[in-house]
Amino acid sequence: MNDNKKGKLVVISAPSGTGKGTVIDQILEKRPEFVFSVSATTRKPRPGEQDGVAYKFLTRKEFLKMISEDAFLEHAEYVGHFYGTPAQPIFDCIEAGKTIILDIEVEGAKQLMDKIPDALTIFIVPPSKEELEKRLRGRGTDTEDKLLARLRLAGKEFEERSRYKHIVVNDVVSRAADEILSIIDAQ
Repeated sequence: MNDNKKGKLVVISAPSGTGKGTVIDQILEKRPEFVFSVSATTRKPRPGEQDGVAYKFLTRKEFLKMISEDAFLEHAEYVGHFYGTPAQPIFDCIEAGKTIILDIEVEGAKQLMDKIPDALTIFIVPPSKEELEKRLRGRGTDTEDKLLARLRLAGKEFEERSRYKHIVVNDVVSRAADEILSIIDAQ
């Protein structure tokens, strides 16, 4: 993947509430030629979700077969459903000279880094733990117990940030997106 004709694999991780999705949306808006990786899952589609857009929806049997064939760059089971990044579409994008963005949680990113150590890895953090809590509370979507669980998980995920090649503070979305674009362009 160090060949200049090949594309770039960009892995972006962050704790819940850091604004990662918003930053990624802005990156993709500024660079429509970038490709966003579509993960696979065994969960059922939610209303309005289309197969191959939000996720590639698979049966449990199909997913387990892909695991046995080592067809995922990373995968995990979460709340009774499997989630993973199919490898072939990623390799196809890279071979075609495209930049592909993966939005993956910390555990999946660790698996991917072991398989592709030269991937460009970026960890997004909020300006402070207080700001993270403020953002999570501002959503108004979680019970207090769930919110506290998210904050505990965020603490564990922060401990893994040193594994990433770059850390970006999301204090202002446009600034964080521009910083990530600068990192990608410099590679």
